[in-house]
Parts: sequence; C-alpha cells; structure tokens
Amino acid sequence: MSIETEVQDTQLITADEAAKLIEEGALLIDVRSEGGRAGTGAVPGAVVVNREHVEEDFNPDSAHRLAQVSGKDQKIVVFCGSVNGSRPVAQKLKVLGYANAVHVDGGFPALRDAGVPTTGPTVAPLGTAPTTAQASTASVASER
Repeated sequence: MSIETEVQDTQLITADEAAKLIEEGALLIDVRSEGGRAGTGAVPGAVVVNREHVEEDFNPDSAHRLAQVSGKDQKIVVFCGSVNGSRPVAQKLKVLGYANAVHVDGGFPALRDAGVPTTGPTVAPLGTAPTTAQASTASVASER
C-alpha cells in the first residue's frame, strides 16, 4: 500500500461522522464551484475555498490566511460534490500540517442526506422555469 493510499483512507469519513464533527465545531470547508453550490445548495456556515488557493488560505505565514483557521490542531471537514474534489484538498491540508483534516465520502449530497442543515439550490433544475430572481442572476452571469 502506498503512502498516498494510506492518507486517503485515514482522511475519508462518512457523512454521519462529518455531521458529528460539524456539531462539535469543526471548520467546514466547501470546495465546490459557484455553479455547484448554486445548483445543489449550500451548508450555512461553511467556508468556501478555491482548491487552487489552499496553501494561501491555510498557511500560517500567508497574508491571505483565512480568519476562521485557528491552528494546525483544528478539526477541519472538507467537502465537494464527491471525494474527487475534496480528497486533494484534504491531502494538501495534511501536508501543510493540519493533522485533523478529513473529507466526506459522498460529498455535499451525503451531508444533506445525513441531516446537516442546507439551503438552496438557488438555480432551477434543468427543464423548469426559473424564478424571477434566478432569471435575473442568470442574465447577469451571462453578461460577464
């Protein structure tokens, strides 16, 4: 077994385990795209992190370090739409020294199904008419 596989195995937790950590005050990190959050919903209180900026957001010496990061012993739960998006972030956090960084098997859908409070989606599913607010947002996005 490679070291990479061991790290993956030790960091992957169930949505029920994640829900318990969240209740206990773990820092919740959402690494989904804006479109992913709009299309499926969000978890109130989750900190949105761009996967490309993990080192800047979590490095203690960075001017861009997230205010919510209290230290390397902090419990951190990372989620995406699936483990494919959250695994690399959890691994990078581990390399940066965050020993209690984990990611959620099943991502956002599993958290929602485990009873973690969520909001949204804010975009109408394909095949349905958008609300006025959604239509307005869609038109602004298409103008950019």
